[in-house]
Amino acid sequence: MVDIHPFRGVRYNQAIISDLARVICPPYDIIPPHMQSELYERSKHNFIQLEHTRELTQDTASENKYTRAAATLTRWLAQGILAVEETPAVYLHDHHFRYQGQEYRRRGIITLVRLEEWESRAIRPHEGTLANPKSDRLRLLRALQADASSIMALFEDRNNKIASALAAREKDESVIRFNADSGEKHFLWAISEAETLAQLRQHLAHQPIYIADGHHRYESALAYQREQRENLAKSHGDEGFDFVMMELVDFADPGLVVLPSHRLVRGLPAKRMDKIIDELASLFQLQKLPFDSPDVWQKVNDFLAGNEGQGKIAIFGLDGRNILLIKPHDLTSLDELMSDSRSEQYKRLTVSILDHVILEKLLDLKREQAVEALAYSHDQADAVNMVLNGQYQLAFLIGPAKADVIKMIADVGDRMPGKSTYFYPKLPSGLVFYRMADR
Repeated sequence: MVDIHPFRGVRYNQAIISDLARVICPPYDIIPPHMQSELYERSKHNFIQLEHTRELTQDTASENKYTRAAATLTRWLAQGILAVEETPAVYLHDHHFRYQGQEYRRRGIITLVRLEEWESRAIRPHEGTLANPKSDRLRLLRALQADASSIMALFEDRNNKIASALAAREKDESVIRFNADSGEKHFLWAISEAETLAQLRQHLAHQPIYIADGHHRYESALAYQREQRENLAKSHGDEGFDFVMMELVDFADPGLVVLPSHRLVRGLPAKRMDKIIDELASLFQLQKLPFDSPDVWQKVNDFLAGNEGQGKIAIFGLDGRNILLIKPHDLTSLDELMSDSRSEQYKRLTVSILDHVILEKLLDLKREQAVEALAYSHDQADAVNMVLNGQYQLAFLIGPAKADVIKMIADVGDRMPGKSTYFYPKLPSGLVFYRMADR
């Protein structure tokens, strides 16, 4: 059973911070070092100082980026830079953006969700995780005792009952509205009206929700909850650490844009590069597409379209003249190259075939051990350019996984490989957040 709760959100005091576009930031996992520096320079109150603080060479176990984030949070609250809402609420968030020339609006509900162990199946993951990001988020949780950024999760709005309840509330005055520097627009409403809250709780209670973005944050929240329960003589199951902040989005929302996560590889020796095509030919049908052919990328996209379950992949970088389009000779023949513990649905995923058959078996690259050799990009042109400029040797391009495929994998109790999906655009950090002491 999914149990959602309103909370006393912490927000920037707009009487002091009038330009919210200068202080919001992306979530930690897509902030490279150069962007981190730019965000620091954008405003001395940019949320980067809580979400993803700089590391310093002189950091120690007692003085480090996590303790600095905690000190910043305490200071900003004392100075009135941040303010805690007086009334518990859930927050309706409309996120407007453009993608490939089209205008979209993605609607989400920012709320607290009671933490559940995966075994309960009330909250379902769809993607694997890595140890280092979980450790980072757990250390930040310990320091802040707050969820700096929302997990994004998906639900099914049966009969549009939730949409109807939210539509009635969007006529109220918003508490936030601004245009971000990226061209995106954000609108936020605080919903505290008892009847609407009851409707939301009722409609969400008897269905699972699915983690879309934020698996590491959820698993860190579970670990933090276990730690805190061990430290309490008695836990009532209703402590601040028993909840996590999520933004819930309907599976059918027209603004739910899921992009693929293309793979980039470097560091392969010349002997290995020379053998790749022959090794691929034993498992895949190969078709060369001249790189300079008219509408080459439209042809690549047509090849990859509707790809799920077919294992189609486009490879750039094996030679400078062609893109290699590949498709398995026989999908069932690839099953033995994957773990028997995996579901049939998992084994048919294109990203599973890419990660396990090509990267692990043919190239001997495993994600946990090959951090320097592997990179990921949701932008096809960006991936290709990183090969053209010599940063990487190969780009493996795949089509996006549809939302129903994500749900199917989660429903059978399996997980897609990490970095399989990219929900675009990422939720911003700094609109509103959850401090456990204020629930």
